[in-house]
Amino acid sequence: MHAAEPTPFVAFLDSGTGGIPYMLHFQKKCPDVRCVYLGDTANFPYGEKSCEQITDCAAAASKLLIDRFNPDAVVVACNTISVTALSALRERFPSIPFVGTVPAIKLAAAVSPKKRIGLLATRQTVENAYTDRLVAEFASDCYIARRGDPDLIEFVEKKLFTATQEERAAAVAPAVEYFRQHDVDTIILGCTHFIHMADDIQKAAGCSVRVVDSRDGVVNQTMRVLEACREKADSAKPAKTCEKSAKESTQAKKNTCSVENMTFYITGVRDAVAENEYRTLARNLGIPYGGILIDA
Repeated sequence: MHAAEPTPFVAFLDSGTGGIPYMLHFQKKCPDVRCVYLGDTANFPYGEKSCEQITDCAAAASKLLIDRFNPDAVVVACNTISVTALSALRERFPSIPFVGTVPAIKLAAAVSPKKRIGLLATRQTVENAYTDRLVAEFASDCYIARRGDPDLIEFVEKKLFTATQEERAAAVAPAVEYFRQHDVDTIILGCTHFIHMADDIQKAAGCSVRVVDSRDGVVNQTMRVLEACREKADSAKPAKTCEKSAKESTQAKKNTCSVENMTFYITGVRDAVAENEYRTLARNLGIPYGGILIDA
């Protein structure tokens, strides 16, 4: 990015806290880009919802982010939203580039010695036709053991950050045992929530099993999108930048400058105990907690 240009601003969206490791990884790789994060906690979990429900919830949360911050790009740090609603989000918000997160099937197929792969995700993701297409395109020569695990997702969202090491180990044990029975040598973390427990899963699975995810791919694609947006803006001057009006850009500058980098917002909370858990999570991860995001 050119030094004289405004600092790029990226919004991350997930059904809850699962996408935070993606934001942290992105910030580590791209420290010159500012970020904000929204977990649609009022509608958590997404993985058990219908495609229509997922699309409606994701669109409402995206509108909230875009109206408030008008980011340069939105990273959908949720496999379920990405395989279900990414095309719909791009159609509804054509002026904002969306970067999806999909299971790292291509990577797993490339690194699996025995071509036996475990996919750990939400039920919606493991059953989605988009996932079938990824398997057909990149892993047609592989055996794929699929496991939708809503209980583990629930544990990550609501219990992980106050859990003991023994409770963490017990939470991942059923999934690891399932994949052990299927003799897999590679496990895909196909739900962003599971990144929080990558070390626990790796420890339980043992050194003969490789655990992979899509964080590097998402970072690389987001940077390509930001660069394309910059080039488009340069070619369009003095017209609208990335198809954003001057009014929108002014408001976005105001909003992005006023929010602390990597602030973590939610859309709702079931009780004071739950909100304290989110505060604890933010404190443990060293990111600001912004509370419930409301319309600007």
